[in-house]
Amino acid sequence: MDKIYLDYAASTPVDPEVLKSISPYFGEKFGNPGSLHSFGREAMAAIDDAREVVAGILGAKFHEVIFTGSATEANNLAMRGVISKLMAKRVKGSVPQPPYRVITTSIEHESVRDTVLDLNGETVEVVQLPVSKDGVVDLASLAKALNPRTVLVSIIYGSNVVGAVQPIEKVAETVRAYRKEIKSPYPLFHTDAAQAFQFLDMDVATLGVDMLTISGQKFYAPKGCGVLYLKEDSVRYVSGIITGGSQEFGLRAATENVPAIVGLAKAANLVCQNKEAESRRIAALRDRLWTGLTRSHPELELNGPDLSSGRLPNNLHIYFPGHDVDELLVKFDLAGVAVSAGSACTMRSNRSSYVLRALGFGEERSGASLRFSLGRPTTEDQIDAAVGRIIKLL
Repeated sequence: MDKIYLDYAASTPVDPEVLKSISPYFGEKFGNPGSLHSFGREAMAAIDDAREVVAGILGAKFHEVIFTGSATEANNLAMRGVISKLMAKRVKGSVPQPPYRVITTSIEHESVRDTVLDLNGETVEVVQLPVSKDGVVDLASLAKALNPRTVLVSIIYGSNVVGAVQPIEKVAETVRAYRKEIKSPYPLFHTDAAQAFQFLDMDVATLGVDMLTISGQKFYAPKGCGVLYLKEDSVRYVSGIITGGSQEFGLRAATENVPAIVGLAKAANLVCQNKEAESRRIAALRDRLWTGLTRSHPELELNGPDLSSGRLPNNLHIYFPGHDVDELLVKFDLAGVAVSAGSACTMRSNRSSYVLRALGFGEERSGASLRFSLGRPTTEDQIDAAVGRIIKLL
């Protein structure tokens, strides 16, 4: 029985062209980028080339691209870096006074949600904005939550669980208008775009963001590399959180993961060559999966936004009434269909989905819902086979 992988939101296979591009950096091009000899210069040149590629895709400047070890680390750098800079009192001029307010949503990825909650205390106040039943943030709630103590707003671009796409440009406009009103560089605006990169517009000027996170493993690059875009005007308000060296313009100490960085840039370039057409293809396959399942089982329900708009093209999050998610996962896996309940970062923690609760659903629905996410290798034959196996199990 052929296995059918439908968990591309968790991780993707390395593209063969990417694998070919990175293989020399495990062998003859093994130098440390920090070394001054020819081996080191060769490695640093590869990183510089990769940075140029990513900057070009994002519409950013060379020095605004910071390579990290993951999207989780990039999100931590954004969250903790802003607070760390303020706590160290290294920001010149008039600054907000503690408790510093950080605004996020109730459906953020754990690397944002858990980080800001860890910061929450006497000097940091966290506000989690509510979302609609479709998982979309309310702009009026954001405007109401902004105050002179607000130093950071972080709103996910595309939900890793239910695929809801946020109005990032409008959020940015709201934040900019407030900054202008109070004549302050704060709050900074960050978005986690790890799930959105391969499908949605990534031009940082159009989006209006100060910081943006992407993850190589979500678009067919190796695991172990992420990016934080950090706007030139915002660098002065962020401190590095890993010390020990001057790599990445002093914002991320540690010897650079050259193969992963090269691979991320190559994969990003490949994604952008065919982004719109591939998004349409995957959306059509997603709709085929949903139609196939609901034709035989009309009781199934969709969690999150409609398929017609406001949803990542590769995402389905389905409620299976009367079933247990753990039993379904095992049965699906035994039938050769790999799916998940949600974020891979919490799959082994046995926590029910706070994202579904934020959408207004109870424990029963959270415990009976699965995420299907499609990718570049997904075919019509795979979708039809998956539908047949799932219907048989149900």
